[in-house]
Parts: sequence; structure tokens; C-alpha cells
Amino acid sequence: MGGAADRPAANFVTANGIRLAYERSAGGDPVLLIAGSGSAGHFWTLHQTPALKAAGHGTIVFDNRGIPPSDAPDGKYSLTDFVADTRGIITALDLAPCRIVGMSLGAMIAQELAIDHPDLVRSAVLIATRARADAARLAMTEAEIALVESGVRLPAAYEAATTVFKMFSPSTLDNDHAVTSWLEVFEMAGTGTVAPGQTWADLVGDRRAALSRVRAPCRVVTFTDDLITPPHLGAEVAEAIPRCDLVEIPGCGHLGCLERPDAVNAAITGFFANN
Repeated sequence: MGGAADRPAANFVTANGIRLAYERSAGGDPVLLIAGSGSAGHFWTLHQTPALKAAGHGTIVFDNRGIPPSDAPDGKYSLTDFVADTRGIITALDLAPCRIVGMSLGAMIAQELAIDHPDLVRSAVLIATRARADAARLAMTEAEIALVESGVRLPAAYEAATTVFKMFSPSTLDNDHAVTSWLEVFEMAGTGTVAPGQTWADLVGDRRAALSRVRAPCRVVTFTDDLITPPHLGAEVAEAIPRCDLVEIPGCGHLGCLERPDAVNAAITGFFANN
């Protein structure tokens, strides 16, 4: 999901000392979409940006640090780094206060922006998010860090297969045609172009108390079969933020934006219609 091949030429801004690639579409009030770990900004362009444009919004997607053609500095990236990058995008493009959609790591970035920079965030949809890592999710992050630090490079076919099993719902996994298609997509995309520094961004403490300071209206969207950010962790975010509701979408895993895009798009555009 992080490959840069066959993409339109990007624009660049310098933010937080690095160059970040972005694409902007004309329209009404802008919506900034923040992708998750390992994903390029074009993750959103198949389903979400067309729906937002149809609802009268302009959109901005960008590649986080570590995703080409954005810069990929050496070292470990923290959530603070990603927040500062995104703040720089909003400032450079004069978007504030803007609506934000964040997915996974992107949702965690949006949450931190809303906590510490309330002037930048008009409202936010937080998809597949969490405020803390439970024991299972922490173990997975620590295992991924150990793999990166070992220097072992797994075959692309293995990475594709494990990604599909982690990211999709049982209904998709039981569909031979769908699985075959997704295996091809992930094997072609690979992970070799994604900076390993992104792996450390998930190491955050419990942010539930801090989320009580968020003043922007928010919506949390969870997916029933999500193994990476399960519904109970998303529900904790919705409970912690004072002006926040919760939508749970069945029949999809962590990549519900791709599995059930119509339901996800309705949750996004319906919320922004009133916020």
C-alpha cells in the first residue's frame, strides 16, 4: 500500500524540516486525510476522496514521512514526529481549522492534533483508532520492532499473506477471488519502500485522560472484525472525547475503508454534513 509507482506527480511542502508530498483537489471546505502506517496518501483516492468530492468538499492527501516520494529520514519515528509533520501541512496549505479523517496511525495523529492544537481541527472522523495498546496489540508492535532490528527481510509473498490475514475480515478471507486479488496487490506493493522508522510510532502510552481535553466534535468508526484496532479500543476513544459518537461497521477488518467503502463513506460524509 506504500508504493509510489504509476502515481500522478506530487506537489511538495516543507514541514517540520522535511519534504512531504501531497495532492489537493478543488472543492468546498477542505478535508485532510491522514493515512495509516505503511500506507501512502493514495490509499484514500479509490473510494474516500470521490465520495467527499461528491459531498462538496475539497480534499488533501499526503504521504507521511517514510513513504516515498516524501522524505524518509533515518532513525525511529515517534508519534510526535508525525503530529508535527501534519501540523506543518495544515499551516503551509492554510487549512486551519479543517476537517480531518484519520485511519489507524492517521487517526492517532488526528487525536493528538485535536488535543494540543485545537485551533487546527474543526472536526474529525477517527477510523480504526485507539488510545492505548492492550496486551495483544503491544506484543504485536514489539514483535515487529524485533523483526526490524534483526535485519531479517521476509519474502514478499510471506508478507503479503500475513498482511491479508491480519487486515481483512473472515468474509473476505473466505472469498477466493478477493483473496487472490489482495495477495497480488500486497505482494506487488511490498514494504521495501517504506522506511522502517515508522514501526516505532505505535509505541504510545495511555492517552484516554488527554483525550478528555479534545473540544472538536469527533466520530469514531470501528470495524467488527478488526484485529489491529479492535472495536473495544475504539470505543474507549469515543468514551474519552467529550463530543464524540461511535459507529461500528460489521463485516470488515482493519481495512474496512476498502472492504466496505460505501458504509465508511456514509459515516464520514454524514458526520461532516453536521460538523
